Amino acid sequence: MSWYRNAVWFVKGLREYTRGGYESASRRFRPGDVEVSVAGRSFLVTGANSGIGKAAAKEIARRGGTVHLVCRNKERAEVAKGEIVSETGNQNIFLHIVDISNPKEVWKFAEKFKTEHKLNVLINNAGCMVNSRELTEDGLEKNFATNTLGTYILTTALLPLLEKEADPRVITVSSGGMLVQKLNISDLQSGNGTFDGTMVYAQNKTGNQLLHTYPWQAPTVHQRMRRS
Repeated sequence: MSWYRNAVWFVKGLREYTRGGYESASRRFRPGDVEVSVAGRSFLVTGANSGIGKAAAKEIARRGGTVHLVCRNKERAEVAKGEIVSETGNQNIFLHIVDISNPKEVWKFAEKFKTEHKLNVLINNAGCMVNSRELTEDGLEKNFATNTLGTYILTTALLPLLEKEADPRVITVSSGGMLVQKLNISDLQSGNGTFDGTMVYAQNKTGNQLLHTYPWQAPTVHQRMRRS
């Protein structure tokens, strides 16, 4: 049924992911809806030194939130932090250097974070698209290790901390590319067949939805997360 998925993606892409789609959606956007104060709330953003992650961190800081930037590259992360502080005037910006593709490092960071900070919102934004099959030092395919496994470990480890706060949130950044790839449970690390980094990335995003985002939205978990 890959032809059907590709057809759906094509039609949806024409409607929503082109300039016309953006312009159509922008007419329904009301800037006032996001002009809210988040002072007193703590946010953790992975992959926060560029792109969507940095933009999100900056806007949260502008609205008074405490922001924890989780980044892999220290040099780039420090530049991003300086820019956010300078542009927003918010001094409550904290930097953590973590390689999300390293399971032990992610777990160690989360365990330490839980003893030192509170957390209201986790934004899983970090991701990569490596176009040739590379393995991490743990023998994991790098895209899967970063995009899916690292996200799962970080969220799982931080759920107890989130549950301590009122109205906690977990936001996992996805991609329209997930519409073209079904989840292949038997080959999560893309070791079979021809390796295509774009399609691997798309499957990782599908995995994020099916392996943990949807299950965590089950009624029992949802009710527990909503409890103050």
